[in-house]
Amino acid sequence: MCGIVGIVTRPDRRPDQVLLKKMMDAIYHRGPDEEGQFLDAGVALGHRRLSIIDLSSGQQPMYTEDKQVCIVYNGEIYNFPEIRKELEALGYSFRTHCDTEVIMNAYHAWGEESVRRIRGMFAYAIHDKRAGKVFLARDRLGIKPLFYANVGDDTLIFGSEHKALTVYPGLNRKMRPQSVEDYFSLGYVAEPHTIYEDVYRLEPGHTLTVDMATGNKKITQYWNVQFDPSYRGKFDDAKDELSARIREAVKIRMVADVPLGAFLSGGVDSSAVVADMATIDDKPVNTCSIAFSDPKFNEIDYANEVAKQYKTNHWTREVDPNDYSLVDQLMDVYDEPYADSSALPTYRVCELARERVTVALSGDGGDENLAGYRRYWLHMLEERPRQMLPYGLRKAVFGPLGELYPKLDWAPRFLRAKTTFQGLARNSVEAYFYGVSIFKKDMKQKLFSTGFKNDLQDYEALQVFERHAKEADTDDPLSLIQYLDLKTYLVGDILTKVDRASMAHSLEVRVPLLDHHLVEWIATLPSDMKLKGSEGKYIFKKSLEGRLSDDILYRKKMGFAVPLGRWFREELKDKIRESVLSERMKDSGYFDADYLQQLVDQHQSGVRDFSAPLWTLMMFDQFLARC
Repeated sequence: MCGIVGIVTRPDRRPDQVLLKKMMDAIYHRGPDEEGQFLDAGVALGHRRLSIIDLSSGQQPMYTEDKQVCIVYNGEIYNFPEIRKELEALGYSFRTHCDTEVIMNAYHAWGEESVRRIRGMFAYAIHDKRAGKVFLARDRLGIKPLFYANVGDDTLIFGSEHKALTVYPGLNRKMRPQSVEDYFSLGYVAEPHTIYEDVYRLEPGHTLTVDMATGNKKITQYWNVQFDPSYRGKFDDAKDELSARIREAVKIRMVADVPLGAFLSGGVDSSAVVADMATIDDKPVNTCSIAFSDPKFNEIDYANEVAKQYKTNHWTREVDPNDYSLVDQLMDVYDEPYADSSALPTYRVCELARERVTVALSGDGGDENLAGYRRYWLHMLEERPRQMLPYGLRKAVFGPLGELYPKLDWAPRFLRAKTTFQGLARNSVEAYFYGVSIFKKDMKQKLFSTGFKNDLQDYEALQVFERHAKEADTDDPLSLIQYLDLKTYLVGDILTKVDRASMAHSLEVRVPLLDHHLVEWIATLPSDMKLKGSEGKYIFKKSLEGRLSDDILYRKKMGFAVPLGRWFREELKDKIRESVLSERMKDSGYFDADYLQQLVDQHQSGVRDFSAPLWTLMMFDQFLARC
C-alpha cells in the first residue's frame, strides 16, 4: 500500500520538483519505506511506498522498457500472476515480481481497457508518452481513494489524500455550500465532491484521462454493479457457492511478503474471514481485537471465542470508553468534516494491529452486500404499505400525522410513531434518505442561517440519493437501498474511515467481502436469500452454521461505537459546549446560534439525545479551526 501524487500541466512547462516533494511529504504516513519521483515535460509523478510484495524491487515510479509508459500506483492486484502470463505470451518481459509492473505492461499492451482486467483495490496514474496523456483509475468499489483538483486553467493535481493537494499554491479552498449540506445530512461529503469547490474525488469504477496537448479531461465509468435476481439454483446450492466464493476471495488476499493478520471484532463478518483464513493456512492466523470496559460496547468475549476455536495468535487491548484523547486529532487524519464517531475505535484497532502485522484482512462490506443492517429490515416493513397504497393517498394521510404526532423518544417503542408516519408519506428513496440522515430536514431548517439557506438555493443532499437511484436499474426495494449504500455510505463513510485510520499507521487493510466478482454474484441472488423476515445476511449466516456458534451468528448486532451520549453530559460536557458554541461556529455564517444553544442544552439536560448531531457539529468546528 502506498501514496501517490501528481502534477499535470502544459507540455511546454516543467512542474516544480520542490512542490512535488511537499505533496509527497504530506502523505509520508502512507508509505514510509521508500519514495520516488518522475519529472518530464508537463508531468510530475510522486510515490511513497509501503512495501508489501517484492520488497527488494518494485520501486516507483516505474517505467516500461521503451520508457514510453510510467506509473505510480496505490493498492493490491490479486490476479496479477494470471495477467502476467498473458503478457509474457505477448512477448513482455518482467524485471520484478510485483503487481505494479503488471498493471503498467497491461496498459502498454491494451491501453485504457486494461483496467477492466484488474481484480483488486487500486488507485493509479499512468503517463503515456506515446499518446501525450495521463490516465487515472480508481477501483470498482472505492476501497482506495484518489483526489484531484484543477488549479488555474491549465494544471491538474492529484493525490491519495486531501492534504497532498492543499499544500499546492493557488488551490481554491473555498467551501462548497452543497457539500456542507451533504455533511450535516450524511456525516460525510458525498462523492464525487469534497468540502472544497475545486477538489473532487474520482468516483469508484471510473477513470480520468487528461490530454496534455489540449488540457481536455474525460471521465469514463468502466464498472457498475447490476442488481439482477437471475440466480435460479436451490438455496443450499447458493449457500455452498457463497462459501466457496468468499473462501477464494480470502485466499487470494493472503499473499504478502510481510506479517499478515486480521481484525476480529466478534461479529459475523470478521469471524467468517478469520475462519476461512484459519482453514486456508496451516500456520496460526494473527488476530487482534479492541475491548471496552463498558459491556454495552464490548464484544471481546465473542472475539475470544472465535480466536480459541480457530487457535489464532490473538492479542487484545482494552480501550477505556472514556478514551476521547483522539477527538482533537481526527481532523488531521480525515482532512475534511467527517462525523462517524466509530473512527475513534477504528483508529485504535489499526494502531494495535500495526504492532505485529503490516497487512490485515477485515470484514467490511458484508452488511451492504448481504443486507445486514437493521435499517434494511425497518425500511422493508414500511415498504409493504408504500407498495400497497398510492403515493398521493399516503402523502395526504400520513403526512399530516407525521407533522402532528409528537416526538416521543422517551416512550415505549410502540408509541414512537412519528418517524413511521413520516416515512410512509414519502417515496422509497426519500424515506431511506431521511432514515439515515443525522440532521433531518426540519432540524436543518432550524440549524442553518437564513443566509446559508439562500446560498444552497433549495439544494438538499437527497439529490445525491435520487441521482444514484436513477442509475440503479432495479425494481426490487431491497436491492435499491443496497445500491444506494454501495454508492454513498460504503465509500463515503466505511471505506474512508478504514483507509485513513489504517494508513495513519502505515497498515494495509484488505477487504475480501468487497471482491468485485463476489459483489457481482451476490447481486444476482434473490432478496429473500439475504433478508429473511428480520434476519439480515440470512444465507451468509446459514452457510456459517457449524463453523461459528449461534451466539456469534444470531445475537443482536453491536456497533463499533463509543458512548457519546454520556460523554457529552459528563466527561466532555464542557468541551462540547465550548466547541459547538464557539465564536468560530457563530461567525462562520452557516448556523443559527440560538438553535446551537438549544441542541446543547436539551442534550445535557437529558430532554433529548442529540449525541450524533452534536458530534457532527464538533467535527465541523474542528475543521473550521484548521481552515
